[in-house]
Amino acid sequence: MSQDGPRGLARGLTNYGDADFALYLRRSFATSMGYSKAMLARPVVGIAQSASGFNNCHRHFPELIDAVKRGVLAAGGLPIDFPTISLGEVFLSPTSMMFRNLMAIDVEEMIRAQPMDAVVLVGGCDKTVPAQLMGAASADVPAVQLLAGPMMPMAYRGERLGACTDCRRFWAKYRAGGVTSEEIERIEENLATTAGTCAVMGTASTMASIAEALGMALPGTAAIPAVHADRLRAAEASGREAVVLATTRLRPSQIITQRSVENALRVLLAIGGSTNALIHLTAVAGRVGVEVSLRRLNTLSDETPVLVDLKPTGQHYMSDLNAAGGLGAVLRELAPMLHLDCPTVTGQTLGQRLAAEGTWVDRDVVRPLAEPYQKVGGLVALFGSLAPGGAILKRSAADPALFEREGRAVVFSSLDDLSARIDSPDLDVRPDDFLVLQNAGPKSGYAMPEAGYLPIPSKLARSGVKDMVRISDARMSGTAYGTIVLHVSPESAVGGPLALVENGDRIHLSVNDRRIDLAVGDAELARRRAALPRPATPPARGYAKLYMDHVLQAEHGCDFDFLRKA
Repeated sequence: MSQDGPRGLARGLTNYGDADFALYLRRSFATSMGYSKAMLARPVVGIAQSASGFNNCHRHFPELIDAVKRGVLAAGGLPIDFPTISLGEVFLSPTSMMFRNLMAIDVEEMIRAQPMDAVVLVGGCDKTVPAQLMGAASADVPAVQLLAGPMMPMAYRGERLGACTDCRRFWAKYRAGGVTSEEIERIEENLATTAGTCAVMGTASTMASIAEALGMALPGTAAIPAVHADRLRAAEASGREAVVLATTRLRPSQIITQRSVENALRVLLAIGGSTNALIHLTAVAGRVGVEVSLRRLNTLSDETPVLVDLKPTGQHYMSDLNAAGGLGAVLRELAPMLHLDCPTVTGQTLGQRLAAEGTWVDRDVVRPLAEPYQKVGGLVALFGSLAPGGAILKRSAADPALFEREGRAVVFSSLDDLSARIDSPDLDVRPDDFLVLQNAGPKSGYAMPEAGYLPIPSKLARSGVKDMVRISDARMSGTAYGTIVLHVSPESAVGGPLALVENGDRIHLSVNDRRIDLAVGDAELARRRAALPRPATPPARGYAKLYMDHVLQAEHGCDFDFLRKA
């Protein structure tokens, strides 16, 4: 549908061969829902909502969507909500990542197929926001992203707990024998106690920050807690803004550009954001024909310090960032490095937005650019004989003492193998070894789960080992921490060098040189390649077949090849 074509209910008419009849019929059936003619003449704002009983992060969405409708009505529009797929991170098998592209297709096609002049995208849990941004970018109807907001951390026995960095911290203690079965059960009941997404700078909070940095979410809305009244006011304001967008017709393709994507990358680095967000931002950018270069990421990372002291990189929670000035405080510090001429959904440029804001900031949470929390950005890309297509390390949440190392490989051939042997008393493993997980990438059959956070073998954990170099073609939750090399590409399942690693091989890691290399000769690698087992029989039908036939590698955002813009 052309942006200069019909508006409201006249958009995208069902084709009966008679356009007047199609509009007449549409109005007739809309009348059955009790709308007046005056309402039906208004611009239509769709509300793509992803509430689900299988998505705890979104349990407050009915109230949030009511607030969006209130804003749309107050601004003279007609709000019509519609459901899409919802991706509850911990409720999906094999992993939510497999279904991100399916949700993106759902969002794109429903925006395109139904008559709406603008759309409010209501999402939060990890893969929903990237799926909505991907779909909206491809449909290219005016859109504003409304985030679920983070959970609130709650007090428990003298300390605040919040999902899900604290989940991992206590589970590691439990595995090491430092927490009893009874204690871990009590902790389990106190980690996630409110609506909203993870309380730390996990993937959901990172994607919320990226949505605001791109200009697709309203200023100041990324970090508002889900249960705060300001979250409802943000929903109302998003509804109002959608009506304005229906008039100005400012589209996602005009907001998501090479320059705004670079702004978002800088923000990702400065907040110590999730490694997952790099895959998602790459996928969103790919929908408008913008490439994200891992080598460019390294340049930006060396220039862009970590400014935010927030778990898992630091100690605070998202609610603290909101109280400290929100993402605006981070953007003001980064302003000398940002493209301030980028437009946002409000019609203002990023520079105009920042110039109009207050300047108060809590320096315990958001550090000055001249006195950062860490001097360099949170993520780096590694290349070398083990990862010709690249790999990612979240150095802001890792142990620098492990950055320049050569280690002996201890190899697990699959997630099932990992589960079966990681805690075996007979496992031949030492603290200075490198744990290597194969066959956990996009085409592995596991669909690239958040399994890169390999557990420390229990016999080492009990002796006090808290970190080791871990390498895989899997992903890692944004809430996790450790010296973990992820997204190794090409992945094992397509015959990448990771598939050739064997127990006892030497691997050299150099974060300084951005290298990860396998110290095995070419002749031996050729022999091993010839001996690789035949690939598993691919799925014969359904979405699993579509996924396996078309999913791309991590450096291309794991999108489907036919959905990226040339």
